[in-house]
Amino acid sequence: MNSTGGFGDTGRGTMAGKLVVLGRVSGVYGVRGWVRVFSDTDPRESILSYRPWFLRRAGNWESMDVAEGRRHGKGVVARLEGVDDREAARDLLGLEIAVDRDQLGVTGPGEYFWTDLEGLEVVTTGGRTLGVVDHLFETGANDVMVVKGDRERLVPFSEPEPVREVDFEDRRILVDWDPDF
Repeated sequence: MNSTGGFGDTGRGTMAGKLVVLGRVSGVYGVRGWVRVFSDTDPRESILSYRPWFLRRAGNWESMDVAEGRRHGKGVVARLEGVDDREAARDLLGLEIAVDRDQLGVTGPGEYFWTDLEGLEVVTTGGRTLGVVDHLFETGANDVMVVKGDRERLVPFSEPEPVREVDFEDRRILVDWDPDF
């Protein structure tokens, strides 16, 4: 698994119905309505392949079509349909970008989208429930699950140690982990 929650062209984020957050509008670019995009996909420009985008404005998701986009330096820039000038682009600053979960496709054996792991119960091989996966983050060495239960725990997401099994049917992750750690 990588920083985006799976292998290759994947995303991490939180579920909002069937939507998965893959990034956010982080700035304006030029005067013709282009925006800078902070993308959680790997590679970063993969966010441009998902259509439509859903942007959250005042708690509501609004569908927007991507007119064009490209990688720009270490980031991504895009122009959305109907956004034709800098002021209109500025109105999008800070908005989350999500896509329909079904667009992400199916993962192979041992591959997971972070969004699919969130909410799963984490149980030790000794049978003790540690809590549920709140979210994950990347450290460079491996991904880490933030497990919230009687207290917050950081558990490396690494197979086969400490993650022994991911069971989506029973909605749990079996880990070989000291509950006192």
